[in-house]
Amino acid sequence: MKTLPLSVLFFGMLLFATLTAHAADLPTFKLTMNAGQLIPATVEVPANTKFRLEITNAGTGAAEFESLELRKESVLAPGVTRTLVFAPLKPGRYPFFDDFHLDSAKGHIEAK
Repeated sequence: MKTLPLSVLFFGMLLFATLTAHAADLPTFKLTMNAGQLIPATVEVPANTKFRLEITNAGTGAAEFESLELRKESVLAPGVTRTLVFAPLKPGRYPFFDDFHLDSAKGHIEAK
């Protein structure tokens, strides 16, 4: 069995630490989904800045964050929290919805 040189292992650990530290520096915004309600319905984020959206399903049924414009979707079981990372957005309004509650759960990410 071959072993990796120490320099390769060190480089890998350094790269992992750098990426982890960078991810921790991202601004984080929270969204709660609860049986067709989005709290808040409009999430304001800084334009031209990479960010995280922490989504929590506080309801008793499934929820699905979906944005066709941003090409993001995530299904959340009851009580689950997930984080999505978004590339920098140009100033504007980007709609999203809960695919399980189309009649009531519609919101926007507003990049300013």
